[in-house]
Amino acid sequence: MTLFQALVLGTLQGLAEFLPISSSAHLALAPYLFGWPEPGLAFDVALHVGTLVAVLGYFRAEWVKLTRAGWNVLRTRRAETIEERRAVYLAIATLPGVIGGVLLQKQAEHAFRAPWLIAVALIVMGLVLWLVDRIAPPTRAIGALRARDALLIGLAQVAALVPGVSRSGATITAGRALDLDRASAATFSFLMSMPIIAGAALFESRHLLHDPAFGLPLLAGVVASAVSGWLAIGVLLRYVTHRSYGVFALYRFVLGAIVLAVVFARG
Repeated sequence: MTLFQALVLGTLQGLAEFLPISSSAHLALAPYLFGWPEPGLAFDVALHVGTLVAVLGYFRAEWVKLTRAGWNVLRTRRAETIEERRAVYLAIATLPGVIGGVLLQKQAEHAFRAPWLIAVALIVMGLVLWLVDRIAPPTRAIGALRARDALLIGLAQVAALVPGVSRSGATITAGRALDLDRASAATFSFLMSMPIIAGAALFESRHLLHDPAFGLPLLAGVVASAVSGWLAIGVLLRYVTHRSYGVFALYRFVLGAIVLAVVFARG
């Protein structure tokens, strides 16, 4: 892998992890469309470490509060403050993704990565995102979140095991379907990404030490992923304060159509 390829893939990972356009789809499709070599599992894991740094850094003050709140919940067995309840809700939202990841890991790494399936997932999820965002009233803030809401958003995250669905796309759509305002749906989606990304990175980190790709390209990819991820979070939160998710749905339609055209052209 060249340094340029690593920078491109790292930037795609950072942007697409937090924008509702599917990072796994972009990492799978870029080598397919450009004829690049597959980067390998170690590189994929490393890029997720970059996005983990981004979400931890951007919400660092929030994570300090949530960590303290989580410890208090464990110590007292009660969730009384807003931060304590939010820590519990994040734990609830994480469980379906963990269970789904364990049960469907092999399919997610192989069977679900066919380009035509990714393209269909991009288009279908784009339509769902557009419809839900257009219809659901943005009447609830993140402070109105309840345990049931967290569980439903967590269940939606399982669908993101199919590249093209998008973890942020599925969870933001679920949040909007529950009438969360656009910024609140995005914020909770970003916060709940941390345990999943951290868990996946820890589980797969054993591959990093045994992969020949560990070097300058991998380091460049990680840095690009962290920087672009940070920017994606900030841009999206500001953008959706005044605008809809329609532009991301349109992007998904266009990309999905292009991929389907390439698949058919190549036979």
